[in-house]
Amino acid sequence: MRDHTDTELGTPRLTKWLDGRLTQLGLSGVFPRDCLLAAALTVLTFVLLTVLFWFVAPADGVSFDPTRAWLLTAVCCAQAMLLCLRRVRPLLCLALVVGLQLPIIGVSLPEATIRGIAPFVVAYTVGSLLPVRRALLAVGAAVAVESIGAAVVVVPDLLTAVAYVSASALTYASATFVGGYMATYRRYVELVRVRADEAIREQRTKVQAAIGAERSRMARELHDVAAHHLSGMVVQAAAVERLIDRDPAAAKAGVAWIRSQGKETLDNLRLVVGVLRGRPGHEGGDGAAPVPGLGMLDDLVRTAGNLAGPVEFVREGEQREVSPIADVALYRIAQESLSNARQHAPGAAARVVLRFEPRSVSLEVVNDPAAPRGVPAARTGGVGLVGMRERAQLIGATLTAGPTAAGGWSVTATLPTNGPATTRAKEEAPA
Repeated sequence: MRDHTDTELGTPRLTKWLDGRLTQLGLSGVFPRDCLLAAALTVLTFVLLTVLFWFVAPADGVSFDPTRAWLLTAVCCAQAMLLCLRRVRPLLCLALVVGLQLPIIGVSLPEATIRGIAPFVVAYTVGSLLPVRRALLAVGAAVAVESIGAAVVVVPDLLTAVAYVSASALTYASATFVGGYMATYRRYVELVRVRADEAIREQRTKVQAAIGAERSRMARELHDVAAHHLSGMVVQAAAVERLIDRDPAAAKAGVAWIRSQGKETLDNLRLVVGVLRGRPGHEGGDGAAPVPGLGMLDDLVRTAGNLAGPVEFVREGEQREVSPIADVALYRIAQESLSNARQHAPGAAARVVLRFEPRSVSLEVVNDPAAPRGVPAARTGGVGLVGMRERAQLIGATLTAGPTAAGGWSVTATLPTNGPATTRAKEEAPA
């Protein structure tokens, strides 16, 4: 991304370069830099007045007495030296500059109005540092003082007095306006920078949140697909290991089942990868892998019952459709619950209840304590329950999980709905 701070947001490259050089020289404070500016303007004032009095004015037929010329030069240079106070004490600096402007008016020739650089600079500084009301009052007082001084000194010549007053008002008013404008512009630029920084931070936060959410989604999908089938394959492999010597035919059938489950696992993983890549219609490679949902609970229960202990499936209430994301989420919760029951309580009976109530749909999976079948319980990292809670939060459902009074385990997900849509008679389907 191109950096706009040096161009569109108003900080010239020359200013940044000069600031860095002054800092390297040890001039990092306001007063030292103003002293350097005052010294530079003093030299410039001396050069300009010298050229004016001894070269330009004589060429135009205006001659200055050398004493008067040197006095004007000295006073104007003193004005420029006072600019070292322009930011530490702006009002005092303005008062001193105006005070020195009065003898300049008195010493100058009526036909030549002399005004140094300092009045412009100090008026600009007052306009940029002070609030508008205070700045206008300060420069108004300066104009009044110079006007009174001009009227007293050149009172016989009304036209010259008016010229002095007009020049004074124009000098201070214009410089103060420019200073106020620049101060407002700098505040605007700073506000734009702050808002740009906030927008960048907010965008980074959103990106990180999106990345985290996508990682969680990938973890849930991969865990739900792989853990369900692989846990069953592990259980079946343990059974095959016990049967391989005493019942080769049963062991051969178990191996065939493991092979079919491996193929199904690969198909489901292709489905998940296709969804994560955002390729509709190519989820399963050949497009044959169906998206799981509550309509496939019968197959899920049947497979779980064939693999482990008996699983009973009960559907209660008037069946109605739920949103596609809720349909998948509830199926995955049932799948993970049965997988956990198979891992932690092998051989135990389980019961899956799908209830369609007037204002909610609930899914309950309960398993009995582990039956002594000689198959050790698997150890897992505990990410299944985390994934179930995340899925419940995504669809706005509540999830409760915990041990039962009989020593088993129960998982219940309840999804609020708007009401019944389609009807279906209560039925039971033991697996």
